[in-house]
Amino acid sequence: MTRDILDMLEERIVVGVATGDINRWVHTYTLSHGAAPAPLNYRGFPKSVCTTLNNQVCHGIPDGTVLKDGDILNVDVTSILDGYYGDASRMFLIGEVSEEARKLVQVTRECLYLGIEQVKPGHTLGDIGHAIQQHAERHGYSVVRDYIGHGTGLQFHEPPEVRHFGKPGTGEMLAPNMVFTIEPMINAGDYKVEILKDGWTVVTADGSLSAQWEHTMRVTEDGVEVLTG
Repeated sequence: MTRDILDMLEERIVVGVATGDINRWVHTYTLSHGAAPAPLNYRGFPKSVCTTLNNQVCHGIPDGTVLKDGDILNVDVTSILDGYYGDASRMFLIGEVSEEARKLVQVTRECLYLGIEQVKPGHTLGDIGHAIQQHAERHGYSVVRDYIGHGTGLQFHEPPEVRHFGKPGTGEMLAPNMVFTIEPMINAGDYKVEILKDGWTVVTADGSLSAQWEHTMRVTEDGVEVLTG
């Protein structure tokens, strides 16, 4: 369901669209397919999806902001279907995007999949974080520390905490049927962040661009199944 919603948005998110339009599309599609949007009213969040733009890191609130040529946008969708949560986010490039922004988005996606490659029984959460951190920093980027991946399933956020930085061989060992998200937030500048006055929107402290990709996955007997892939 979550993947289908993001796929539905692929051709709709263009120059001139407002982030509030994206919220309306996600809300309508989710309900019409028998699911519920998890973000809506979660701890007071006012919308059905997070739309996070340019120097915003996560938890952006959809509103009347109109997408412009050169913007980069993260759309974070979480659906509840038959009592279970599915959580994923995807980056969208709006119009003609700068090479700087395009590279950040690409490297962040690579970080996600390098993290996923570490998911198998006997590996640790630290192995995931280390793979992501090494790749991001190799390109001169930084990994956000304040917001991390998480277990999910019967609740929006469950154990374990999945950090996108760390040392190999440290942290909880992975075992079959663990279900969690990996969702690296990578900044072009420093990793420090701030929260805007709306109480939700997180931005880079230095105003640099930020990107994020996310999947929900299950540890299998011999590897990983990406549930939102």
